[in-house]
Amino acid sequence: MRTYLSVFRLRRRMETQYRGAMIGGIICQVMFGLILIALYRALYQNKPQAMPVGHVVTYVWLQQAFFRMLLASDPDLLDKIRTGGIAYDLCRPVNLYAFYYVRIMAQKITGSLMRAVPMLILAALLPEGWGISLPDSLPGLLLSLPALLLGLFCVTALENITMAFTMRTLDPRGIQALLNLLMMTLSGNILPLTLFPDSWQRVITLLPYAQLLDAPIRLYTGDVPPAAAGRILLIQALWTAALTGLGYWLWQRHQRRLVLQGG
Repeated sequence: MRTYLSVFRLRRRMETQYRGAMIGGIICQVMFGLILIALYRALYQNKPQAMPVGHVVTYVWLQQAFFRMLLASDPDLLDKIRTGGIAYDLCRPVNLYAFYYVRIMAQKITGSLMRAVPMLILAALLPEGWGISLPDSLPGLLLSLPALLLGLFCVTALENITMAFTMRTLDPRGIQALLNLLMMTLSGNILPLTLFPDSWQRVITLLPYAQLLDAPIRLYTGDVPPAAAGRILLIQALWTAALTGLGYWLWQRHQRRLVLQGG
């Protein structure tokens, strides 16, 4: 366990070096957030929806603040798979799946917090109707935190499945493009899932992508009452266990059949 904690700390330090990328990411996500909020406010003026506009604005800011958690991959691992450098990692006296699971998780946590904290402070200072709202209730806020943590575990497991397929294809662009499209659409980043038709919501809220950010945000805004949080957390835990187990099996299978490229 001490080995993996050291890996986590080293990757966290490495991520904090990219301050220019952090500032650029904050500016980009703030602009996207303001554009999306302007579009939703225009939509609500003509046709109010079941979800209050204040909840939509809060939903947008939380999605933008934790955008890095969704779309962040380990470029070092991708390079090692393409060049054959992963052979050195195979010699490490560690479980390779857990080694890179911890690395990717540290990257997502650090990158998300570096962007989310200043973004949420800025969003809280904006005028009413443009800025983030307070949580619906204290229990909702407290329950949204473990839901966000389970979402992090789930998205890290999804990322490791992508890496496992890359061991066979040597080119991550196809599977990553597909995964990013599904995550952006079905996690609520492009359109809040509560604005989808009710018949669609009954299906998409059970998919793993909705467990990443949609589930904790709904608890925060009160669209899912605290009394129903147990069901949400159970679904998240089941998907996390299933995706982690699938990723571990794929890594073990592909490691045995791995053909190293490069010199």
